[in-house]
Order: sequence, then structure tokens, then C-alpha cells
Amino acid sequence: MVTGRGLDPWGFVPGLSHLVGMGRVLRADARGRAAYDALVRAPAFMAPVAWDDIDLDDVDALLLPGGHRARGMRQYLESPVLQDVVVQTFARGTPVAAICHGVLLAARSRLADCGRSVLYGRKTTALTWSLERRAATVARVGRFWDPHYYRTYTEEPDQPPGYMSVQAEVTRALARPEDFLDVVPGTPGARRRSSGRVRDTMEDDRPAFVVQDGAYISARWPGDTHTFAQTLDRIL
Repeated sequence: MVTGRGLDPWGFVPGLSHLVGMGRVLRADARGRAAYDALVRAPAFMAPVAWDDIDLDDVDALLLPGGHRARGMRQYLESPVLQDVVVQTFARGTPVAAICHGVLLAARSRLADCGRSVLYGRKTTALTWSLERRAATVARVGRFWDPHYYRTYTEEPDQPPGYMSVQAEVTRALARPEDFLDVVPGTPGARRRSSGRVRDTMEDDRPAFVVQDGAYISARWPGDTHTFAQTLDRIL
């Protein structure tokens, strides 16, 4: 997903995977690829803190990133340790920022006394079913040998399409379905913000859709990240 390699129909062929065609649509843009290169060389990235060792007294904000299908993704989304960290962070009033599948981790983080999600009663967005379905369709063509590449969770035979999507599960954790927010069709710039083909930059937030509810911030996909980060920066 960073380079786009392996997302084309020939992506599994040795010697051809470096040729990127369809992968250009899904991969990170040039700025994202450069940022990733810097990230993997950063001392903090190379020496992470174990989840069990997180000390919220040293935390100014909690950022829950997204991802899909990668090894460890379900471990992240299903971790009782991280879910407890999320619950404690909300209880402290510390800013929380979640994007894409990261919102799913927040939705699964439930209060011990009532069993409700920390997002119950809040407004949020997340990876929408529209974006998830569109990417999955492209991936089914590009990675025909791995047709569910873009879906972290897939539906059982008796479940309707999209039941296990990020949007559907997050919505089930909210107080009201209307608390899940997305771009409203017909509003100014709606097509740009919902097409999945245009990404924001530090200088242009028009393609982005970010929701702020107090000290909680949420966003949908990599195309929102610059505005998402700037919103968290303002809160901090």
C-alpha cells in the first residue's frame, strides 16, 4: 500500500511486481512515501514501547492509526490491552484521534460499568463502506489471487453486504445511527471529498472530511490525513 507494488494483476510474478500500474491508484502519494521512508528510520519507531508499558501520565494525546489485512492488524484491533488504554484515555479527557480502521479500535473499547463503547453518544466518522467497497473491488481485480485483500473482516453467508465493514460495526456501537457522519451528497465539494481519488495536502483541505467532537477527532482514510493531523495539532 505504500509503494503500490503487488497491487496489479501481475503483482505476484517475480520480476514484474516492481511495475506499478493499478497500484498507483491505491498507493501512498509522493509525500506519503517520503514520510514513510523517514518514519522507518526514526529512533522512536525503531524502539517502540510495549502496549503493556504504556504510561498515560506521559501521553499528551492518543492517535489510533488504521490499516488492513496486514499481519498484526487484527491483533491491534482486538487487543484487550489497547482497548483498556483507549477507555482510560477517554476517561482522562486526553485528546484521542482515530482514523480509518483505528476508529474500529475505539468503537470496541467499552466501559466496564455499562458495556457501552467510548464512542456511545459521540459523533464520529471512519472508513466508510463506500470507500472500503470501492477499494475492495479494485483489489479483487488487481490481486485476484487474494480477493479479500482490502477487507479486514468479511461477511458470513447469512450477513448482508457491508455488515462487517468498518462503518457498519462502528455505527452499531453508537447511540444513534445518525451519529456516524459522512459527506452529504449534493453539498459543495461532495464529489471531490467522497470520490476516493483526491487527497488533501497541508495547503488544501478541500478533499478532506474530519469530524471533531470535543477532544475526539476522527477521519476516514489516507486522503484526510493532513487535515486530521492539523486538527489534532490545534487541539494540542
